[in-house]
Amino acid sequence: MAAPLLPPADRSLARPPRRVVAAAAALAALVLVGAAGLLEIRPPRPRPADAPAGQFSADRAAEHLRIVAAEPHPAGSPANDRVRDHLVGTLRGLGLQTEVQDTVAPEAGQLSGAAGGATVARVRNVVARLPGTDPTGRVFVVAHYDSVQLAPGGNDDGAGTSTILEVARAMAAGPSPRNDVVFVLTDAEEACLCGASAFASSHPLAADGGVVLNLEARGSTGPVIMFETSRDNAALVGAYGRAAPHPVGTSFAVEVYRLLPNDTDFTAFLAEDFVGLNAAYLDGGANYHTPQDTVESVDLASIQHHGDNALGLVREFGSVDIAGLTADGDATYFPVPGGLVRYPGWLTWPLVLLAGAAVGVLAWLAQRRGRTTWSKLGFGFELWGVPIVVAPVAAQLLWAGLTAIRPGYAELLDPYRPQWYRLAVLALTATIVLAWYALIRRRTGPAALAISGLVWLVALGAVLGALAPGGSYLTTLPALATAIGGIVALLVRPGSVWAVVAVTAGAAVGVLVLLPTVMLLFPALGMAMGGAAAVFTVMLAVAVLPVVDLLHPEAGGQRGLAALEARRAAAVPTLAAGLATLVFAGVGLAVDRFDADHPTQTHLMYALDADTGTARWLSRESDPQPWTAGYVDGPASIADEFPALAAHELRAGPAQAAALPAPAVQTVSDTTAAGVRTLRVRLVPQRQVRLAALHVDQTTATVRAATVAGLPVPVEPTDDARWSFGIVFHAPPPEGVEIELTLAATGQPVALRAADASDGLSGLPGFRPRPADVGIVGSHSSEMLMVARTYRLPPT
Repeated sequence: MAAPLLPPADRSLARPPRRVVAAAAALAALVLVGAAGLLEIRPPRPRPADAPAGQFSADRAAEHLRIVAAEPHPAGSPANDRVRDHLVGTLRGLGLQTEVQDTVAPEAGQLSGAAGGATVARVRNVVARLPGTDPTGRVFVVAHYDSVQLAPGGNDDGAGTSTILEVARAMAAGPSPRNDVVFVLTDAEEACLCGASAFASSHPLAADGGVVLNLEARGSTGPVIMFETSRDNAALVGAYGRAAPHPVGTSFAVEVYRLLPNDTDFTAFLAEDFVGLNAAYLDGGANYHTPQDTVESVDLASIQHHGDNALGLVREFGSVDIAGLTADGDATYFPVPGGLVRYPGWLTWPLVLLAGAAVGVLAWLAQRRGRTTWSKLGFGFELWGVPIVVAPVAAQLLWAGLTAIRPGYAELLDPYRPQWYRLAVLALTATIVLAWYALIRRRTGPAALAISGLVWLVALGAVLGALAPGGSYLTTLPALATAIGGIVALLVRPGSVWAVVAVTAGAAVGVLVLLPTVMLLFPALGMAMGGAAAVFTVMLAVAVLPVVDLLHPEAGGQRGLAALEARRAAAVPTLAAGLATLVFAGVGLAVDRFDADHPTQTHLMYALDADTGTARWLSRESDPQPWTAGYVDGPASIADEFPALAAHELRAGPAQAAALPAPAVQTVSDTTAAGVRTLRVRLVPQRQVRLAALHVDQTTATVRAATVAGLPVPVEPTDDARWSFGIVFHAPPPEGVEIELTLAATGQPVALRAADASDGLSGLPGFRPRPADVGIVGSHSSEMLMVARTYRLPPT
């Protein structure tokens, strides 16, 4: 016979007689657990230049950084030549076998493109080899040494480049590894990943594959996160957990990154069936690709994190059988104090089922003990949909409000000082959850809400198990731990301190699993996607709900004045969280102001049509900021005049024509046989440019095949009304680029649209320098100056 229902005051999972003391102790314990988890993902302190030779020193790496990131150095620029000379001299000075791979290579990934054609670049990779004593394969340590056109590249990727030079020094100073270690400093990563594509697909040292460690940065501070792996990563993750002194990485991050259309040099290696790991630090994203990405912006602690982990992994991979670094299936892993928790991915579904069973037992036991009813559990499950939906929507609305107050935020990857806004999102989520809980707790009962919330965690774990298995642990493990804690709390003596200990221990697992994830999501996705962090904050609230309940008076049984006092007490946490939301957002607005060191970011280009002598200012800003609005007004269609820019949605305004030469198209040979016209032309820039482009008008010719500098490039169908084929060539040599087109002979002239682009608008007529607090957005087209001209080649 079922036990009779207990009074409403007894409907919680833990019913200590001294709730205030229990709440204080439990919350203090969770705060300590959370602090330990967050400390674990902090980067280490930088080591000084006099650190032992066998150790990585961020200060020693910084000596190289000051040379590498002295000025912007995009591929093909004289500044990039100077950086390359330093790299070659340093690596040869270490006694390493060093060469420069000078070739033309195609794009890797989907960074850019040309209508129906391809993107290619001239690249000059620096490759240095440390021979192994008994190689089973090769270890490749990779970073790119070029920067974007605007930025000195202190972080992206001067940090990775200088880290490699210091790792190479430490390896050369120590005992020889078993396996070959190859240091690859790639060119033209920012343009098209072409350097990595050239090395991975055609360099002799890459012919047999191997294991790759790619070093990147998309910010200026924060921990180095191992955010991407090759498939079947269990053995690689095991090596990472053993050998990296400060392992920070989650299988959830890997799953998310695989779903996103992002690429790094690692993409090119994966395309050639290499295995490996991709690591970067992400916080401080406001400086990304901007003139503020200087040496001074680099956090040496992040470089120390890069270097410690890279050196440990190079030594590990350099000593093992490379063939053993592949395994069947991916691992699930995440950081905890003391290291990395990892287990085989095949355990995902057994853990989902086990968590579901534990929650089911908890629900049955709570019903048997009179703490809830099945109908209340069902009602609670429905009610949990409210904060799960409302919290992320509110976080997005908060950011929309902040952007309305500070329109310049719309162009930033993240604010310059985002910490206060992140705290505001957390406080706002807490406000919503606490207000919702206070309103329905007395009616539904704390046990019902705690258990029905765990049902949500299990359900989400199952969804993640199906869609992103590496992320299922985020809800499955907290659900399992909290359910076990609840079961223990119900089985021990009512009012026992052990019930509080049990629910606190279960909640601690949720804190360890979810809190670092929430904090890592903010820099990874930026404030514009703060709703994602809010979702997982709600999941964290579910896991800690039995402890949160201790902040409230007993869940019923009071009458009159006692009931009123209980309701007032229940409102205190909500009011405190709401006040914190306002304070954090207000402080954020007060401290995160635009100034000369933290400028608002604007986008502007200039395009000159040499056929008509007309020019236009162009901007990608959908709602132009005041400075940009002085140049552009309405939307523009530029696909016909500038097909290389056709993928961009732009606004335009009239500009004065500058006296700039268009690129020349010189006919090398032109023959026709059997209905096929073979046209060889040379595209020659008439000034120092970063890229050149050539497009074929499909109304005048159909392209069947093409080569660029002897490299065959794809010719793909296109829906473009005019341009059937095009190439974009980055870092063209002064003598130009030879292009061969195989055309269907029509007996008509062939129209070719030639364009090239350089950087810098300051010398153009009508350009007004930016005020000190107005900066440049981190875009590959910012400050671009493009000139285009049409050439019509008569038939042979």
